[in-house]
Amino acid sequence: MSAPPDKLSIVVFSSTFERVHYALVMAGAAIASNTPVTLFFTMGAARALLIDSGWKRLPSDEAASAEAMDDRFKARGVGSFEELLSACVVLGVRFQVCEMGLVALGIDKNQLRPDVPLDLGGVVTFLADASKDGAMLFV
Repeated sequence: MSAPPDKLSIVVFSSTFERVHYALVMAGAAIASNTPVTLFFTMGAARALLIDSGWKRLPSDEAASAEAMDDRFKARGVGSFEELLSACVVLGVRFQVCEMGLVALGIDKNQLRPDVPLDLGGVVTFLADASKDGAMLFV
């Protein structure tokens, strides 16, 4: 059996609520298991970090809205988007936002949530932060 990765680096690219939600699930589980995590939000996924609950405006893979999906998850005992995001912040997940992705979407950095410690950077910054003995996922 091989050793677990010493770090988890996740590119959060998808704009769908379920995928961004699950990226937070994976990050929360890894950091709770003492594995450092970096979440790199880019393109449509960056909208999840907009002020005023931008995640609620993300499209859903289901017919329901992101907010309805979140309510369904909560009713079934699954962590809500805000609970997962807050846990990741409190537990020390590193959040990076792609400057190119923000420019491509016309989002100003001042439109991003102030309650999430965000580092602006690019792919080079993300890759420099990754570990050669870590795991990298693209969501």
